[in-house]
Amino acid sequence: MAPWIRHLGGRFLVFDGPDGSGKTTQFARFAEHCRSAGIAVCEVREPGGTSIGEQIRAVLLDPANTAMSLRCEMMLYMASRAQLIEETIRPALKRGDLVLADRFISSTLAYQGTADGMDRDEILQVGHVAVGGHWPDLTVVFDVDEAVAGTRLDPQLDRVESKGAEFHRRVREGYLAQARAEPEKYLVIDASANEDAVFEALLDGMERRFG
Repeated sequence: MAPWIRHLGGRFLVFDGPDGSGKTTQFARFAEHCRSAGIAVCEVREPGGTSIGEQIRAVLLDPANTAMSLRCEMMLYMASRAQLIEETIRPALKRGDLVLADRFISSTLAYQGTADGMDRDEILQVGHVAVGGHWPDLTVVFDVDEAVAGTRLDPQLDRVESKGAEFHRRVREGYLAQARAEPEKYLVIDASANEDAVFEALLDGMERRFG
């Protein structure tokens, strides 16, 4: 076992990035890698991860809900997040587990913030209420441009995925802007390569942060 992996117990890590970045594939590989090294891992996804959160997810991603306002959308994501913190993330961190989240507030800042134009400070004000002080130790952004990402999406697009290339270009820029603003809290991985190369880059980046 690489020595740095032992430092992950009790940490809160987020894997994030544009739709089609491959983050969910890397999330599964990294979770298994940590478990094989003897680390207890709690996996969660956003929106969702709890019974209440999954119901909110269904509303958020339903292509029929075109009339949903931006403010409503943001607050639904935060409501799902608040439930996830209380029901799953906080107890897991208290146990000393490694918490791995597939998306978190970084997604809201990129999608509803940079891409859709909602004020960053307003998002963070609600975010502070939702998470109650439980912010990630590190957010890993899997970076890929909208052209490559578009080739990886399921043809059956959900409400967010179907917003078009220009929207997803702004989403990508939103993630990169967050990483530039707080480089100590973000790790950017070039996700345009093949799956194995991306995973090796992920492990190298993690070792630099936690080694």
